[in-house]
Amino acid sequence: MDWKEVLRRRLATPHNAPNRKKSEQELKDEEMDLFTKYYSEWKGGRKNTNEFYKTIPRFYYRLPAEDEVLLQKLREESRAVFLQRKSRELLDNEELQNLWFLLDKHQTPPMIGEEAMINYENFLKVGEKAGPKCKQFFTAKVFAKLLHTDSYGRISIMQFFNYVMRKVWLHQTRIGLSLYDVAGQGYLRESDLENYILELIPTLPQLDGLEKSFYSFYVCTAVRKFFFFLDPLRTGKIKIQDILACSFLDDLLELRDEELSKESQETNWFSAPSALRVYGQYLNLDKDHNGMLSKEELSRYGTATMTNVFLDRVFQECLTYDGEMDYKTYLDFVLALENRKEPAALQYIFKLLDIENKGYLNVFSLNYFFRAIQELMKIHGQDPVSFQDVKVTFFINLHNTR
Repeated sequence: MDWKEVLRRRLATPHNAPNRKKSEQELKDEEMDLFTKYYSEWKGGRKNTNEFYKTIPRFYYRLPAEDEVLLQKLREESRAVFLQRKSRELLDNEELQNLWFLLDKHQTPPMIGEEAMINYENFLKVGEKAGPKCKQFFTAKVFAKLLHTDSYGRISIMQFFNYVMRKVWLHQTRIGLSLYDVAGQGYLRESDLENYILELIPTLPQLDGLEKSFYSFYVCTAVRKFFFFLDPLRTGKIKIQDILACSFLDDLLELRDEELSKESQETNWFSAPSALRVYGQYLNLDKDHNGMLSKEELSRYGTATMTNVFLDRVFQECLTYDGEMDYKTYLDFVLALENRKEPAALQYIFKLLDIENKGYLNVFSLNYFFRAIQELMKIHGQDPVSFQDVKVTFFINLHNTR
């Protein structure tokens, strides 16, 4: 071959020259191509991977509008069928009794006092015999949760059975609450929770003495506690999950106990004596009998030692109607003062003390309220405390809590 021809071909294909040094960008591109090739082969083939990512699964479903009656009915029926199916998956009383019989039959000696125990081997045997509904409870994870300090590596049969009962109760309650979830989004609005409690009243023996004319006030009293503590942002709705996680529902359903002690009823916000006490106080404060409380009427609350400055802030920050407070707003006020250590109550009181809406309290804010307290102490013939002493004590305690 003529050397001229060879030179011409070399000049025509400069990028294929064997001794040419590749640029940094070309090296990166080659590296990325190799990585993509080997990664695709490792994941099962480049062709299948690309096809998978071409189809994005649907993750948003629009709620039907108010005028889409057929879609709303379809959605309600679908939810009802779904909840019924979930309800059938739960253990009934007969199945729970059978489970207890199997656990008792497979207990592992020796007993600890009067408490029967079971080891992991027998635990698995019971799981095989108990049926498919119980399968979720007979796992290594559940056994490890209940395993404490037993030298034989066993768990308490009673503790395990109580664990199963608690799980079943939670699922039953979740399904029951979901029936009132009109929106189907996992939360209850105020009207939804009111309907739930209203229909629950006949099943609570401790409320048998309530007159039907008082039902609406009782429901309002009960619902207000849920929303005051579980809806701090005042969105008007509460997650069903939050209702199940708190102890309020336990306190409410405690009223099913026909032998509930008087002491327990007095400390239970949902009991009939407690609801009648709170509503009775409201009526006693309402001197003009217009169903609302003015600032002057609220000033007689408790020991009638609230300052005018504090009362002014209550009526400035809380929802009022023509300068007067309704029963719902009064309930928030009572819940805050009776539960001062709770975060929701502290948030309520802090909002009243933060007169400049700065999100923090300064010396001016504290002194503003303290001057009114000093004047009240003088009226009652008490020696007023120095604000300097209170300020020092306040900041010392605040420093020690950090």
